[in-house]
Amino acid sequence: MNPSAFASPQHTALLANRYQLKKLIAKGGMGEVFLADDILLGGIPVAIKFLAKTVASAKIKQAFIHEALVSAALSQKSLHIVRAYDYGVSESGKPYYVMEYVNGKTLKDLIPTPLPQFVHLTRQICWALECAHQGIDIDDRICPLIHRDIKPANILVVPDAILGELVKILDFGIASFLNYTAKVSNHQQFYGTLPYASPEQLDEGELDSRSDIYSLGVVMFEMLTGKKPWEPETDLFGAWYKAHNFQEPRAIAQVEPQLQLPQQINDLIMACLEKKPSDRPQSMKEILQILNTVEKQVPYAAPTTPAPKFHHQPPVSGLTPAIEKKCGELTWPKNKPILEIVFPHLLNTAQPSIVTICLMLSAQEINQRAGDCQLHNEFIWLKSPHPMLLWVTIIQTPALGFKWLPCYLDLQNPQNHQLVDSLVTHERYPVICFTLESPHSCAKVLSSYIPDEKREKLKTWVLESKNIPPSNQAHVSKNLLKQQYKQMQSQRLQQMV
Repeated sequence: MNPSAFASPQHTALLANRYQLKKLIAKGGMGEVFLADDILLGGIPVAIKFLAKTVASAKIKQAFIHEALVSAALSQKSLHIVRAYDYGVSESGKPYYVMEYVNGKTLKDLIPTPLPQFVHLTRQICWALECAHQGIDIDDRICPLIHRDIKPANILVVPDAILGELVKILDFGIASFLNYTAKVSNHQQFYGTLPYASPEQLDEGELDSRSDIYSLGVVMFEMLTGKKPWEPETDLFGAWYKAHNFQEPRAIAQVEPQLQLPQQINDLIMACLEKKPSDRPQSMKEILQILNTVEKQVPYAAPTTPAPKFHHQPPVSGLTPAIEKKCGELTWPKNKPILEIVFPHLLNTAQPSIVTICLMLSAQEINQRAGDCQLHNEFIWLKSPHPMLLWVTIIQTPALGFKWLPCYLDLQNPQNHQLVDSLVTHERYPVICFTLESPHSCAKVLSSYIPDEKREKLKTWVLESKNIPPSNQAHVSKNLLKQQYKQMQSQRLQQMV
């Protein structure tokens, strides 16, 4: 299967009977990246990277599977590494990774970087590399992972509600696999990026974590100055080999005389750029100790972003007076803990039963959220390995942001079929807010509208679930949906910027 055949969004073929490729979003020396929809997870967007190298032998395929396994395991361990969900080899022999789709800027777009932002972002890069260098346990064996291609274009920066700016590193394991295939095929082709490659990498020697430290030194130099530590006469391999192996890097003060740089940072970058690995910092921990000290001197402030746009509408519930009255008479169930939790509840009425969302909040937060809010809902369907639906209600308030109310419905449970049937039948469902304070009564009833197209999908999914053979892997599907839930939250937050 040729990835370029998917360049048209109208193409209907699926990769691995699961991924609908939509469009090409990036292209480089290591391969092509496509935006795709994961049909199995209800059309969630993912990024799929097809590697430039074709798998031609069982040995090379096994090497790819090993690197993919380690990379996928690593991505689950660190927030600062782009998540890898799946991998495989296309019909045409192209290896591919399936990754979370991250809609952010590359570090390259933010250069030159002010010192506080430099420290904030570099610390996150180091956290990711430290996690990789410590290794992943695969089959009772610790497998350290070296990136081999640390550069600004492989570092994404996305808005984040907690960190302000969140760093995510791309392409762990890819350069290692491509280097392996070149050696097996007796091709002396260099895989990496010449301006950032360590001397030992250019010599095709054995690499360890200190090679990534050298590459990080080049990246740090460029972040602060907007330029590389060297200016070779050409961009060919020989010129960069000479620069990395024999030429001293330029002084930061020479390249950017106006930059007020703490001596600790200057010395750190120059130490990372030492020719011999033994002369560099020996671990990310050493680098982080220095950055942590400097961070206290230059506190970071998140970039200011415009407040999210809200279209003010008068609160119209759309619920019948009878349903609102019945909801308002409810009290918190005695079999539920007195905590800020959320759960679905089927409300029996004279009409067909209507499903509700019940949540408990402090009276103060209910008043703050209910005064000027909008409600949205999202549904993510997972057919395999176990039929499960994630139903998320989102309360969006200008002053407080998002309140997320997730419910995981096992669709092998007939009671949950009733809940989904109610969502299909009614275009609105009540969101009942109970007070954390005694007597834990209903303080507010909100209403969430479900568009027709979403109700049609729900109808299809519940019918499909009734024809799926019994499964005992509900926990696997729930964990997969939790990953998609995190991705959904991240995308929503990015849309606010």
